[in-house]
Amino acid sequence: MAKRDYYELLGVSRDASIDEIKSAYRKLAKKYHPDKNPGDKTAGEKFKEIAEAYEVLSDPNKRAQYDRFGHEGVKSSFGTGGFTWADFTHFGDVDLEDVFGDFFSGGGIFESFFGGHKREKRGADLRYNLEIELKDAYFGYEKEISIPRRERCNACGGSGAAVGTGKTTCYACQGSGQTRQNVGFFSVSQTCPQCKGSGQVIKTPCRVCKGEGRVRKVRNITVKIPPGVDSGSKLRIQGEGEQVPGGVSGDLYVVIYVKEDPVFKRDGNDVLCEVPISFVDACLGAEIDVPTLDGKVRMKIPEGTQTHRIFRLRGKGFPSLHGFGRGDQLVQVITETPTNLSSKEKELLRKFAALRREKEGKFRKFM
Repeated sequence: MAKRDYYELLGVSRDASIDEIKSAYRKLAKKYHPDKNPGDKTAGEKFKEIAEAYEVLSDPNKRAQYDRFGHEGVKSSFGTGGFTWADFTHFGDVDLEDVFGDFFSGGGIFESFFGGHKREKRGADLRYNLEIELKDAYFGYEKEISIPRRERCNACGGSGAAVGTGKTTCYACQGSGQTRQNVGFFSVSQTCPQCKGSGQVIKTPCRVCKGEGRVRKVRNITVKIPPGVDSGSKLRIQGEGEQVPGGVSGDLYVVIYVKEDPVFKRDGNDVLCEVPISFVDACLGAEIDVPTLDGKVRMKIPEGTQTHRIFRLRGKGFPSLHGFGRGDQLVQVITETPTNLSSKEKELLRKFAALRREKEGKFRKFM
């Protein structure tokens, strides 16, 4: 029987890019993969054909030979016996995991031919978004949170079988957890669909968990938040994710969100705040109380301080999350203009203005 055109097999044009060829092959390979079509010899042959087409069209040199001479131009590439599994497993620069993606995680054909092994069962990881105040991020914080998750069923001990009953050997795979069948030119091994790879089946399921071995519960967990966390910080609590019978528990990831504060703003490990001062204090200097996240402190304002000047309070910022030093607090003073002046205050300001004009006039004579 004459071979079909490789471009036609993959459903791409003759000037298709390598990405278009890869995309088309991935879609068809998933559709006709023997693991998804057990016992279907037609699918097996189709899988073989599209694999051969992809092997040629994904290689620039072989593709050029094929475009010029057709199937005869690449016949020698597959040896005297035609296309074999050995040819399929040597794609040069092609990343099989990139082509098949999640096929690798499911065992089956690639597990058999590439010497893979079953991964340890592991429960799903969970995420919890926790909103805290800025002061909680500064000092550290403890909070009890409630986590809904699936845990081992106490009624059956996680077996999934009703009390007094047990599991029996799977009749489909005879306890191996794998089924094997010959499809076309190779033998395919896949996870047994009946027992899902465990090698055993439950005859009488547990009434509480319905045979799953897990039930949904709400667990209260105390989370310890270290000083210095910021929005986006993730805390990993090992083993507090979902449980899975016969495997290890997943982890819980607590993602921190810090609320905005009406007084303080954070910049890295530094703290920013604005403090109003009077016109008189700005002119004559003073000592004022400044709020910090750790309480009020006294800060000296030198005479002649201009509005929006920034002062630094060293060590009054956030502690480093990694334990190395602290940030500072940056205090920006804002000079307030007095309002609702009395007649006497206005008169004094006029005298002050006159003195300033006289002083500035004398100064300008020397400019």
